Amino acid sequence: MSSASSNIENAAWLLVVAALWGGTNPFIKRGSRGVEDIKEDGAVAQFLREFAFLFFNMRYLIPFLINQMGSVVYYITLSSADLSLAVPITNSLTFIFTSLAGRVLGEKPESWETLCGLFLVVCGVVLCVYSKS
Repeated sequence: MSSASSNIENAAWLLVVAALWGGTNPFIKRGSRGVEDIKEDGAVAQFLREFAFLFFNMRYLIPFLINQMGSVVYYITLSSADLSLAVPITNSLTFIFTSLAGRVLGEKPESWETLCGLFLVVCGVVLCVYSKS
């Protein structure tokens, strides 16, 4: 397999990672609502109660597990990916997917400045991938 096609394949897997991470962030945030209202005496009791709240809350647990699947894919991809591609692709595109998923969930619409920034992020990622291929 050539280096260029390997870089494109790695970029595609990193795009999947960003989609898994970013797409689940708003769902995790929404699913964890109410955990801040838990009040127990003692740090251990507080931790156990919060843990139980999150662990048995399917609106939190399912997106969290999907998010962690993204971490597994990221770890596997890092074995063959160029770090100078992996980090910018995943971090910047995670932001974009988080923004899109939040929009789907009805969070406030992005301003034109945010949309311009998202466009520039995509351009930067494309340039990173192109420069390595």
